[in-house]
Amino acid sequence: MSSQLVEGKIPFTVGGETFETYYKCVGDIANCTHPLVVLHGGPGISHDYLIPLADLASRSPSTAVIFYDQLGSGQSTRLRSKATSFWTIDLFIDELENVLAFFAIEHFDILGHSWGGTLASEFIVRRTPSGLRRLILANALASARLRNEAISRLRAGLPEDVQATLKKHEGQGTTKSEEYKAAMMVFWAKHGCRLQPFPAEFLHSISLPEEDPTVLEAMRNGEDAGLSTRWDITPKIQLMRHIPTLIINGEYDFMADSVCQPFFWGIDRVKWVKFANSSHTPQWEERERYINVVSVFLEET
Repeated sequence: MSSQLVEGKIPFTVGGETFETYYKCVGDIANCTHPLVVLHGGPGISHDYLIPLADLASRSPSTAVIFYDQLGSGQSTRLRSKATSFWTIDLFIDELENVLAFFAIEHFDILGHSWGGTLASEFIVRRTPSGLRRLILANALASARLRNEAISRLRAGLPEDVQATLKKHEGQGTTKSEEYKAAMMVFWAKHGCRLQPFPAEFLHSISLPEEDPTVLEAMRNGEDAGLSTRWDITPKIQLMRHIPTLIINGEYDFMADSVCQPFFWGIDRVKWVKFANSSHTPQWEERERYINVVSVFLEET
């Protein structure tokens, strides 16, 4: 990791209330013409599991990398008392714009991982950001329906006893039980991160919704819910087609080829790299190659 690391909190005002967005900046942002802004998945987790991207700051040429924890997660302000209606895609886009304004960034690249890709896509479609230079959709979805279909296919390949446990607890509404969590870890070990033991940062991030499920549940159930079964950006991809884009997924990823494909066909200047030995987190599973692929894409003129 680069020796240049700055972290802090950014004031973020919503409806007259001011909250804080935690950020971590790695590299020399003052002399970086287009820093990389990283949007983590979840929602409701944290930036920590994406920290291998900090390796970009140590390369030559160096890329400054801005991580932040989205509101309600990680080290940003937690808001357990907020109603489901408070949590919208526009809220998270407003927060992203607030982060960009704080750093006075004119030109930037974005990497959105998983739900972060959803946020990045909606940011482009809803706000048409003029400063966005390049986009990386890392293990991201174009349609919740396509993702759910892919997960169903992959779950059918799990051991029968694991499938039965998942089905039982989902049917009974007991998905917080230890038995269910253990069965889900079997799925995660095959399709989430194939490194064993799991990296500590990965475990930390994915465990956060268990401690505080506010954001995750709201974004599944709200009217403007980026995690609902209704979410589908495919009819609007033409509004993203002008942004040079890198698509990333893994051979064992639940963001399977069918889930990423609409982006590939809908964007004009697009490159797709699939990591043969990875699932949902190639930044850990094939770290050196991953950083090289991302770096080369960002360095292209």
